[in-house]
Amino acid sequence: MPLATFHEGQKIVYPSQGVGTITSIIKKEFKGKKVPYYVIFLDAADMTVMTPLDKAEELGIRAIAPPKEAEKALKILSEEAEPATSDWKLRYQLNLELLKKGSINDIAVIVRTLYGRSKVKELPIMERKLYDNALRLLEDELTYSLDKDREDVESLIFSGLEP
Repeated sequence: MPLATFHEGQKIVYPSQGVGTITSIIKKEFKGKKVPYYVIFLDAADMTVMTPLDKAEELGIRAIAPPKEAEKALKILSEEAEPATSDWKLRYQLNLELLKKGSINDIAVIVRTLYGRSKVKELPIMERKLYDNALRLLEDELTYSLDKDREDVESLIFSGLEP
């Protein structure tokens, strides 16, 4: 049986879903075996999911980034963005891959890239949704990592994007 990496009450990041809380660790029967599961409440989606302990790492579930990492993500926002391809489908695919990786720095890169792109030309609907999702994920994690109000985090993000 795999050992639990996380504990009850711990805040975690579920890639592309946002910050959640491990509400419990339970065992359920699956194919005749008792399998341990994390029961995770996802705040933003107002939903509970169950994830087998041995699949958590594969799914990219991780602890909230430490404050130093969060500060680094904020710094990324104000750095010069690499020129993105003008093919929005390719750009969307590349950003989607980064989102699936799910590190706070990857999410900051997506926000910076798409924000910069939106200043040049309106984003296609799919990319706009990706930007909105990445921005929400970044806000969520920074709020918990830096222990700040959402409004403060929002202003930190946009002051990084608009130096």
